[in-house]
Amino acid sequence: MRKYILLVVAVGFLVSSCTNELKTPNVLFIISDDLTATAVSSFDGTICKTPNIDKLASEGVRFTQTYCQYPVCGPSRASMMFGYYPHATKTFGYVSGRKNVGPDRKSLPQLFKENGYYTARVSKIYHMGVPIDIEKGSNGTDDKASWTERFNSQGPEWTAVGEAELVQGNPDGSIERKGGNVMTIVKADGDDLVHSDGKTAKKACELIRAHKDEPFFLAVGFVRPHVPFVAPKKYFEDYPFKDIVMPDVIEGDWDDIPKRGINYVTSVNGQMDEEDEKKAVAAYYASVAYMDVQVGKVLKTLKEEGLEDKTIVVFTSDHGFHLGEHSFWMKVSLHEESVKVPLVIKVPGRKPAISSSFTELLDLYPTLAELAGLEYSEHLQGLSLVSTLKNPEVKVRDMAFSVSQGGRTFLLRTDQYAYIQYDEDAGSGMELFDMEKDPKQYTNLVGDPDYADIVLDFQKELKKKLRKVRINDLSKEY
Repeated sequence: MRKYILLVVAVGFLVSSCTNELKTPNVLFIISDDLTATAVSSFDGTICKTPNIDKLASEGVRFTQTYCQYPVCGPSRASMMFGYYPHATKTFGYVSGRKNVGPDRKSLPQLFKENGYYTARVSKIYHMGVPIDIEKGSNGTDDKASWTERFNSQGPEWTAVGEAELVQGNPDGSIERKGGNVMTIVKADGDDLVHSDGKTAKKACELIRAHKDEPFFLAVGFVRPHVPFVAPKKYFEDYPFKDIVMPDVIEGDWDDIPKRGINYVTSVNGQMDEEDEKKAVAAYYASVAYMDVQVGKVLKTLKEEGLEDKTIVVFTSDHGFHLGEHSFWMKVSLHEESVKVPLVIKVPGRKPAISSSFTELLDLYPTLAELAGLEYSEHLQGLSLVSTLKNPEVKVRDMAFSVSQGGRTFLLRTDQYAYIQYDEDAGSGMELFDMEKDPKQYTNLVGDPDYADIVLDFQKELKKKLRKVRINDLSKEY
């Protein structure tokens, strides 16, 4: 009888201990910059090698239909970190801190901070200008209230020592390199620690070791593969540009795209020939490969410190990136490659799974808060994904919503269709793609009488969605 009582007490103690740990799980939040799902081999990629991200995806829940709320760094990150759509945060440009949100709204890490967590940012979480803020080692438009500590990772970016080439706006090859938001490639001399992401991984590992005995929310922001495409030259070896196969070029591809739908960077205005295009894609993949290795270092440290069973791990990107589809480059566009992102959430004790539920980046706020047992504002516009983490068959959304071009261009993405509308009155045009028959979005069905009713339904749905997203005026208190 005495042995039975001791056994019951021991089991009870273990259950209690586990329960206490789960009440204050650590959060390791990793975000890449400008990472399209087509460059991650566990998502839509077939060429680029991302073994560390893939390993995490095999251990957590891999969300296959996640969309950003604005395919530009600043507004996307503001939406994600505060849990509201861009029309509520009123953030449409290259800022993402508290500037337009106001002092009374708690950010995601701030919520954890005010509930006893050590919160730290390493490099770019809110908006930073890349390369300029990375070159300077400055804070960008960060939110100081979110963090117990914050750390920047200064790097040489486009000025790094090494073989350089500018493949955008340089048809005669006379310019070796150029700063700013352009496709300069640098096969850099030296090791990982010469550059920002290598320093970010090193600091993140140090913080994991230093704070392993207290609950932490550690946000780790890698800046690659954002331009410039800079990485140690060894990462370029697996991606010789001559082996790159570019997306199909369809004659008249732009003919049925509204003028506003032609992206701001194209092979035409970038004066890029086929060799330039291939070099850009190869350099992007090399940058992704470099970033992936840094992710692996952080995850390895988490495991070495015995924290895997105590830590929720998130991996995602702020938006996607065009790699020559439709002869488009970079972001801003609401076409698939620009607006879709990889998302993995690994929760201790949950089985690996794949979820095809539509999800949005602003859903991360209520999800992480609920997993940690923290109360959050009922006015958040994100939806918790906890039910889907428990059962991947659960669908939390039946469509995704994103905006661009100052909040005047809109995307509604359902299982079968992608609908894009330019201006609320559609005065600048519309696009409709059947994503089951035409996943590369080559044929705009607007104007086809067989799809007139579907277009009308989407117009009505968009009006309803806009009324909902504007309910929350963040200048008011609730």
